Amino acid sequence: MNFVLHGHAVSTGITVGYAHLVSTARLEVAHYEVAEDRVEAEVKRFDAAMRTAQDELYELKTQIAADAPAEFGAFLDLHRMILNDSALSQVPRELIRSRRANAEWALVQQMERLSERFDEIDDPYLRERKADVQQAVERVLKAMMGGADTSKSLAEAGATEEQKLIVVAHDLSPADMILFKRHRYGGFVTDVGGVTSHTAIVARSLGIPALVGLHHAHRTISEGELLIVDGVQGLLVVNPDAAVLAEYRGRQTQLKAERQRLKLLKKTPAATLDGTPIELFANIELPQDTPEAIEAGAEGVGLFRTEFLFLNRKDLPSEDEQFEAYRQVVQAMQGRPVVLRTLDVGADKAMDGGDGSHNMPNPAMGLRAIRYCLAEPQIFLTQLRAILRASHYGKVRILLPMLAHVHEIEQTLVLIATARQQLDERKLPYDKAVEIGGMIEIPAAALALPIFMRRLNFLSIGTNDLIQYTLAIDRTDDAVAHLYDPLHPAVLTLVANTIQTATRGGVPVAVCGEMAGDLKLTRLLLGLGLRNFSMHPSQLLLIKERILRTRLADVQTMAQRILRTTDPAKTRDLLTELNT
Repeated sequence: MNFVLHGHAVSTGITVGYAHLVSTARLEVAHYEVAEDRVEAEVKRFDAAMRTAQDELYELKTQIAADAPAEFGAFLDLHRMILNDSALSQVPRELIRSRRANAEWALVQQMERLSERFDEIDDPYLRERKADVQQAVERVLKAMMGGADTSKSLAEAGATEEQKLIVVAHDLSPADMILFKRHRYGGFVTDVGGVTSHTAIVARSLGIPALVGLHHAHRTISEGELLIVDGVQGLLVVNPDAAVLAEYRGRQTQLKAERQRLKLLKKTPAATLDGTPIELFANIELPQDTPEAIEAGAEGVGLFRTEFLFLNRKDLPSEDEQFEAYRQVVQAMQGRPVVLRTLDVGADKAMDGGDGSHNMPNPAMGLRAIRYCLAEPQIFLTQLRAILRASHYGKVRILLPMLAHVHEIEQTLVLIATARQQLDERKLPYDKAVEIGGMIEIPAAALALPIFMRRLNFLSIGTNDLIQYTLAIDRTDDAVAHLYDPLHPAVLTLVANTIQTATRGGVPVAVCGEMAGDLKLTRLLLGLGLRNFSMHPSQLLLIKERILRTRLADVQTMAQRILRTTDPAKTRDLLTELNT
């Protein structure tokens, strides 16, 4: 029967293939009482399963291909660290002994307690880490129940280029995803997961079409059924008929031709039809993302999210480790600018060694980003020294996240001066003219822009958080996600005023949030005066093509009409007209 499931696309593209179902351990386990003389044997059974799971993770790490993204190893280390934590390695043993409970139930009970704590976290990235705990526990449960390792079923499946397999699972761990690097899978779909999950990050790095949040795919799809993964529209087509299949085959051909055609624009300077040059930069998370930015023809890195070097580890990256990562990117860009955003994280137990000292009721509005860095000056100084050292090898700019107060800039400038002095004492070279910029992602900063402009060399608008904070909604919450709207009059007013105020004051301004890579908004942003866009490398050439086909004189008037409009329907009609 032909039917369609709707999900969230985490990696774009279209692929056609056959379903390969991957089963995972059920987290709903039986609860029974263990005989008193069997309690210690039950503890030993638990310990044996934990060792088996650890061994599997270690074995997987040895199988990582040399050219695999560096985060693969980090994901495996995270799962091993989760299993080593006393919350999972010791507390279930105590439950087995005190309640005379079976090992499976004791482990799941403790996992559910941990999951409840994650549910209380507001930060979407940190909340997604609950999935890592569940995936690690599932691996132990499979060992207890004698189930096959998911990764082995993936490895044994195999696929030819002509007959690609689509992996269908309730959930997949990043450890399982490593197998995608060594086998030709067409894509994957899962019932659960979010766009910020580790599995989604891996999918994007592999460049294969992927959908998450399908809810019922694993229960409704049978092994070997023909599937179409539409990573453009977020659709999974099950058992397509001949007409639908032919249509999607045609779309595949068009997408392939489109990608090849866009590659021809790589060396074409980005400029409007009336000759105004536009700067197109790339956003990256890790040094391994740099080749993709270069391949897309990026004029520089507009946002290097340095926090990815800090996540999922007990220890902090040393100054030398950070320096080597930053230098790798700076040298690869060969003189093109690299904007390094300072640590934008907080309330993360994996970062501070697991002591939980920074847990708080609302991390998204708590001690995070620049606030966290100023509260932990030694961590901040270490990063600043590493960034400054990297500046000796190319054009580096420092970007400060989540600014709301002038004193945050002033305190940071004092710390930068201290870091410079420390490097001078060690006789280490650095660029003494490194520019300092600020993220405009809090409405207060957008509304009080002049006082920030007097102290900063450049600005970058982080539209993701700016929209979220302006509209007071969590865009990852299904109940309110529909209210997340970049075209809301308040959002457009803040973005437009920031661009215009900075431009009049002679301060360079960019947009580095999702709005920069949204093709529907390119002409609107150009009309509002934006001349610097920073986005995921995969979006860059498509945006460049739209810019090359745009005349500023034609879009400026329409952009002002949209800005003055308060009726949402009228706003969208005008935007459609702008893009025709």
